Amino acid sequence: MKVGDGKGRFASDRGSATVWSVGVIAVLCVVFGVVLALGQAAVTRHRAAGGADLAALAAADHWSEGGTAACARADRVARAQGVRLVRCAIVGEISDVTAASGRGPFAAEVRARAGPAGPLQPPGPPPAGPTGPGSSGDLAVPPSSADPAGSGSGSGSGSGSGSGLSADPAVPPPPPDPDQPPP
Repeated sequence: MKVGDGKGRFASDRGSATVWSVGVIAVLCVVFGVVLALGQAAVTRHRAAGGADLAALAAADHWSEGGTAACARADRVARAQGVRLVRCAIVGEISDVTAASGRGPFAAEVRARAGPAGPLQPPGPPPAGPTGPGSSGDLAVPPSSADPAGSGSGSGSGSGSGSGLSADPAVPPPPPDPDQPPP
């Protein structure tokens, strides 16, 4: 009896590599299909989010024209982005929109709000005592909005320097003066 002639103890294994190969290929195809479906769902959600963000910004930019005109502008922007505007509400200067993208199991709805920026610091009383060297304790205000002449305010030195503190949250405040007692 020869090994591999189909009549011995290995006769039942003949063709099993083909079956295993087909099984592995089928599993890989299913995994690939799931990855593609998840990718499509992510793209659809990102498209809806981008369209909702832009539509909310457009509506907030045109709030002074009235709610109907602002929502019409938001609808035009949403359609240009390939999404559908589901809901649009204007309350004062703030717009609240919902946009949808995709169909069937890959549909996504995203809500976005837009309006003027809020305060940089939480509302409340100003901090007690000086907050830095040569400071009056309040935040610097840009000369264009605080003083029409542009001469600046506060006790800082130099032309239009303000109080020495930056209103920009990316710029850290100066360190406390070691010669002054803590507040």
